Amino acid sequence: EVWLAESGGGTVQAGGSLRLSCAASGFTRDEHVIGWFRETPGKDREGVSCISSGGDSPYYENSVKGRFTISADNARNEVYLQMNSLKPEDTGVYYCAVIEGISSARTMCDMHPKGVEYWGQGSQVTVSS
Repeated sequence: EVWLAESGGGTVQAGGSLRLSCAASGFTRDEHVIGWFRETPGKDREGVSCISSGGDSPYYENSVKGRFTISADNARNEVYLQMNSLKPEDTGVYYCAVIEGISSARTMCDMHPKGVEYWGQGSQVTVSS
């Protein structure tokens, strides 16, 4: 069973930056995708950015393109989400997530959250105006 431990998050003013980290362990398959989903009040969790272990191009949701960068340290099984130029609408709880056995980053980010196999504990990100 995959275990995910998140760190980072916090409160920042609009225009500021934050970095989320996700340490993963317990993979049972070499092929997997790790991503970040965001949950806001009244909405389902939605994929923000995802990255594949197989070298597929990272995927970014339109509203974060050019501002967020996802990266992976495969040797340490860690994934990071660098969030720059933050906006109040970026506020939410960010969850690290994993699906094993797929290679497309976009497939995971477009997936309904019920299709995600493993979740981190969530990290609150608050951007004040």
